[in-house]
Amino acid sequence: MTSTTEQKQKAAILLSLHTSGELLILPNIWDPIGARILQAKGYPAVATASAAVSASLGYEDGEKIKRSTLIEIIGRIARSVTVPVTADMETGYGRTLSELADTARAVIEAGVVGINIEDRLDEEGGPLRPVEDQCARIAAVRESAARPGVHLVINARTDSFLSSSFESKAEALEDAVSRAEAYAQAGADCIYPIGPGDEETVRKLRARIDSPINILGSPGAAPLSVLQSIGVNRVSFGPFLFRSLLAKFADTVESLKQHGDYSCIADRLTGAEVGAYLQGGPE
Repeated sequence: MTSTTEQKQKAAILLSLHTSGELLILPNIWDPIGARILQAKGYPAVATASAAVSASLGYEDGEKIKRSTLIEIIGRIARSVTVPVTADMETGYGRTLSELADTARAVIEAGVVGINIEDRLDEEGGPLRPVEDQCARIAAVRESAARPGVHLVINARTDSFLSSSFESKAEALEDAVSRAEAYAQAGADCIYPIGPGDEETVRKLRARIDSPINILGSPGAAPLSVLQSIGVNRVSFGPFLFRSLLAKFADTVESLKQHGDYSCIADRLTGAEVGAYLQGGPE
């Protein structure tokens, strides 16, 4: 079990990484070995992706797996590394503020010190939760996390750019900026306007949002060096890393079926190299 003192330290480290002046790069993972590889490669923190976790278990994204299942997985991830871990908890696995507070408490008990929380209502691309309601939910997470004295780092995602509620990108941007201010006042540490990562839009967001901001890294996003120069604080990649590796697996097994040789598995880690990321005994 992670001690409260250790968690407080990890939470403080994670929070400081958002204001260090260096871009916090978070290639989202879904299992302990992914977390250990990131730590070994020098990444100062680890983030999970809900869609990757769900897909790895054979489920769609959108809180289709049980909260207890997700808590168990993020707990295993947190225990597997010494760096801070932040978890994507979608909309919070709770329709009421009490249920949401239970989620925050379970996240902390799992050893995790950061959380993503979204403002969509039911499905991605649909209407967003009213600002006042989402602020109450963020405040509930903050209050619940404060009880054990851990400053849970809240990354408040807004789906303004994904929602069908807005007729133009400009209208969505205005909504994202308005929500960013409200969410920060409610207790969010970082704002995640998911969607566009193009330089023009990111510059507009950076100029108008005072809080640290998280940008989604994607093939269409501005290069990391450009995001750093703009003043973006954090970049995460959602399920893209998982899906790129899944594509490699699909290509590999297709090659085995079509060609019948072993060249497709020639580029791999050795057993010893994999073993360097594994523990030798039970938890």
